[in-house]
Amino acid sequence: MKHDIQRYTAGERSNHWAVAILFVLAGLSGLALFHPALFWLSHLFGGGPWTRILHPFIGIAMFLFFIWLVMRFMSHNMIHKRDVQWLKQAGDVMANREGNMPEVGRYNGGQKLLFWVLLVCMLLLLVTGIVIWREYFSHLFGIELIRLSVLLHALAALVLIVSIIVHIYAGIWVKGSVGAMLTGWVSKGWARKHHSLWYKEVEKGENKH
Repeated sequence: MKHDIQRYTAGERSNHWAVAILFVLAGLSGLALFHPALFWLSHLFGGGPWTRILHPFIGIAMFLFFIWLVMRFMSHNMIHKRDVQWLKQAGDVMANREGNMPEVGRYNGGQKLLFWVLLVCMLLLLVTGIVIWREYFSHLFGIELIRLSVLLHALAALVLIVSIIVHIYAGIWVKGSVGAMLTGWVSKGWARKHHSLWYKEVEKGENKH
């Protein structure tokens, strides 16, 4: 496939994969601490004590890399009327009837919704994680708030994991999406088919990145 349009720079791709790696590490270490049946995962991090020590630092690193992505792409993820309509017609995408869909900018309605879900989950994980971080912060809060934070932390983590699974599935479903994050480039045909409004902007030189 001939690559004609740059969709992601090397820095954007590197940051994305850094977040992905940190997400896996945070997820595995978090699951090890979540339930005794999953404690065996702690061996990947050097045992229980090291897992407990490393998990919050991995989480903070993931959040910081993710926030860079948020600042870089927030302007492309503002939800407009056409995105709401896209979400209403999401079934057409699954049925391979994209010709019936509204024009799509750099990201479609589903991608934008996922962006905001991920941001909310990350913020919840950060705030609740600080509250329950025994080594440094939990002594500053009451037991009821700590218990609530533990619950919210687990729920946010669950939603985040499910959202990332959807993100991976969608990337595989739309042929060329994974390649865009690996190489940074897409073909003009891919851009016209899946992100026609963005393609027009790029062709006019208004929105190369």
